[in-house]
Amino acid sequence: MMRPEMTLSDFDLGLLLGILIGEGHFGGDGRQPQITVRMHVRHERLFDQLLRLCPGSKLYGPYHHGGRSYYQWMIRGAPLREHLLPILDRVPIDTIDEHAFTRYQDMKRKYAL
Repeated sequence: MMRPEMTLSDFDLGLLLGILIGEGHFGGDGRQPQITVRMHVRHERLFDQLLRLCPGSKLYGPYHHGGRSYYQWMIRGAPLREHLLPILDRVPIDTIDEHAFTRYQDMKRKYAL
């Protein structure tokens, strides 16, 4: 069942877009699409904002690997399809960052979204 679309303030939308365009990976696991963000543990409060802005998303970690300590945020499944994609489809990502837009479109095409 589809839930009502999220409504974000202009600030929250800008914050979300900035993080996803600058740090996001648009891909999947071969079965389902997902968007992930991986950053150093010092950005934990920023991850808290992603969790607030994207209900149903998950935060994993902290991981310690290769001298780095990081968290990985992920959104997939119904939260991605029903909440985040409608928001991303409404904003002109193509006019902001062509590379991020291409990666986003490739994910949508690969997973028939």
